[in-house]
Amino acid sequence: MKLPSRRPNSAAAKATPGAPVILDRRRALRRLADAEFDVLVIGGGITGAYTALDAVSRGFSVALVERDDFASGTSSKSSKMVHGGLRYIEQGNVNLVRHSLLERHRFRRNAPHLVQRLPFLFPILEQEGVFDARIAKAFEGLLWTYDLVGGWRIGRLHQRLTPTEVLSHAPTLRADHLKGGFMYYDSRTDDARLTLTVVRTAAHLGAIVANGAKVERLLKTGGRVRGAVVRADGEDIDVRARVVVNATGVWTDELDVMADDAHRPQVRPAKGVHIVVPWSKIRNDCTITVPIPGRARRATCTRWGDVVVLGTTDTDYDGSVDDVNCTREEMEFLLDGANVAFNSGITADDVLGSYGGLRPLVGGKEGATLDMRRDHHISVGGGGMVTVTGGKLTTSRHMGELVVDKVARLLERKTRSRTAKLPLLGGAGYDPEAVAASGGTAAHLGGRYGTESRFVSELIAEDPALAEPLVDGQPHLKAEVVYAARSEMARSVDDVLSRRTRLRLFARDASAAAAPVVGELLGTELGLSADTIAGQVSSYRADIAREKSILLGDKA
Repeated sequence: MKLPSRRPNSAAAKATPGAPVILDRRRALRRLADAEFDVLVIGGGITGAYTALDAVSRGFSVALVERDDFASGTSSKSSKMVHGGLRYIEQGNVNLVRHSLLERHRFRRNAPHLVQRLPFLFPILEQEGVFDARIAKAFEGLLWTYDLVGGWRIGRLHQRLTPTEVLSHAPTLRADHLKGGFMYYDSRTDDARLTLTVVRTAAHLGAIVANGAKVERLLKTGGRVRGAVVRADGEDIDVRARVVVNATGVWTDELDVMADDAHRPQVRPAKGVHIVVPWSKIRNDCTITVPIPGRARRATCTRWGDVVVLGTTDTDYDGSVDDVNCTREEMEFLLDGANVAFNSGITADDVLGSYGGLRPLVGGKEGATLDMRRDHHISVGGGGMVTVTGGKLTTSRHMGELVVDKVARLLERKTRSRTAKLPLLGGAGYDPEAVAASGGTAAHLGGRYGTESRFVSELIAEDPALAEPLVDGQPHLKAEVVYAARSEMARSVDDVLSRRTRLRLFARDASAAAAPVVGELLGTELGLSADTIAGQVSSYRADIAREKSILLGDKA
């Protein structure tokens, strides 16, 4: 595919087929002050990332700034599903489902290393189920609708299973009231790595990207928003742009107020919580949807290697958007749901990790967040700033396309989006089945970096000590820390353990033990002082301790 030539302000390495894309943060920060950009995107979550990629792939000069780390907000704390959403059919929003399933197909084509097909199982139970045999026929009609409006693109249609077939996929499921089940197909992804890969692809095409770059205030000329003052590494940088895009998710209203004092809040956060337990407790080979006793909602149990992520989404939230955690009460209702559904006896002592995240819904304060629509909302404020919020991970590419359509009109440029068929870095030429069959380190690296996994392997060839695991029993290697520092703009122990590897989620306590090793590797790569490394390790371990204390109901 022919791509537009890079703009002269590119902070990405002049990538060649034999060299990785290098994200040089220091150079990027210098470049932010050097020129006026066509577009400044504020917010490094999945929506901001795809907005930047869409814009730069059309030939616009683009800057993307993120105050913390790429995907550090909602985009690393989602359900990790790339799906159409059966619930949206129940709500009557068939158009959203149809479009979401098309976008799911595009993700699987453009990022086959990151988005995998995933079977979902709904058990049919006589009692205490998501639904019972009386409404199973109606539910099957819903599944046919799902298949017909786009589910078929995944290559499988739904199936009705016998009790024996259900138990073959979930041997610990309680069988006393089991009448059968339904299996259908969707997809999953490591949301943080997907976001990072979109950011890196944008940088490869010429976008200037920087994390750790907080917007202090907006720049205005004649009442129009023309950029932002960004604080990074203790210095203020004036980033000038013809159009500014607010893609900050649950922080949207804070930035909109900077543009317009009269702005009225429009974002209503909905909280989702997840816990991680050993796979040996459930032994499922698919995602299983189970009821939560006493609550009008469902929980999903999804296998990731040797663990299962158990969670639910969409409860109202009115706390701090900067401090979101899974609480003891939330953990207990998830454990209750698991123990009612499975003969597992899972306790709080089995929980290996947890997280809480917020979805930026758009709407009023009335009614349950579970019933609110998931459509996105794009607007242009009085100062000319474009704001995007709402939507979901699955439709992020399309949201970016629509945002840039709006930007193009403001810039009086006629352009067309190119991202529907644009492979993400590591995706072109990747064969997931062949890599999965290879097993071991090759399969692990392939499922994270795609065809770029060879660059991690080259680091190991140069220094065999980098083949050592960060944590015994986990697949992540020391080489991945070096690669994260050189090519993925990782700045801290938390960046590596929380988002580049996800060890904080899947092996919380072990990740705390590995923090000094990660710090040492980062220090060598980034030239960090011993005091800085010690501070990062201490801060990471303190965050882990606080997370656990909240989960166990202790005083934080």
